Amino acid sequence: MMTTDVGTLDIRDVAKQYEVNGRRFDALSHVNLHVKPGEFISIVGPSGCGKSTLLRLILGLDRDYSGDILLDGERIAGTSLDRGIVFQDHRLLPWLTLEGNVALALENSGLSREARRETVRDHIRLVGLHGFEKVYPHQLSGGMAQRGAIARGLVTRPRLLLLDEPLGALDALTRIRLQEELVRIWRAEGVTMILVTHDVDEAIFLSDRVVVMNSDPGRIVDEIAVDLPRTRDRAGQDFIAIKRQILSLMGEYELEVA
Repeated sequence: MMTTDVGTLDIRDVAKQYEVNGRRFDALSHVNLHVKPGEFISIVGPSGCGKSTLLRLILGLDRDYSGDILLDGERIAGTSLDRGIVFQDHRLLPWLTLEGNVALALENSGLSREARRETVRDHIRLVGLHGFEKVYPHQLSGGMAQRGAIARGLVTRPRLLLLDEPLGALDALTRIRLQEELVRIWRAEGVTMILVTHDVDEAIFLSDRVVVMNSDPGRIVDEIAVDLPRTRDRAGQDFIAIKRQILSLMGEYELEVA
């Protein structure tokens, strides 16, 4: 994997509250996390544990929280091209071609027209869609459209790419194939990636570490290192052991007593 000296994320004692029917709801409480440059981190946990809330704070969409979120030592104070995001829905604009959708992310980049064209071409090729530049979203399969969304998320060359259930709407076979593609893209780009997913297998397959959250209040309960060789064997004993550990932390699986 390409090395990089940027993309360090520090989350320090972050808390976030909402008012629900006049009562305070702790969406996040005392969240601390350090992500190294070029790491692939997955965040898992039950619905309502604050995974997506945390992603919104990292993206800079919500500044009403306590604590600090730092990217390369600078406090995040709003959205920026140095943080890309890919959602579950590809959100490609139907009236633009694939090329036009990817190029849209570069409108405020300051790059020349030729530099934008070259960067778009490079990232479409990176996600395996060379030859589909002039195709419209409705002409792409679901998996191809998500590749286009990944290209759009990476084309600004962000220091950090956030992935909010990007493969969740795909069929099982396409999802597995795109997981393998995502590893290839991550290794080629060297960008720091943070994935939110409900799929524990997906988290283990993709990640250097899996961050396990739980709810009431939303908090990190543990971080599990995934020290397995790539490409990973989903049926292997070590893979399954990590899965059991994570599910146990989520309260969904009781570890067998030897």
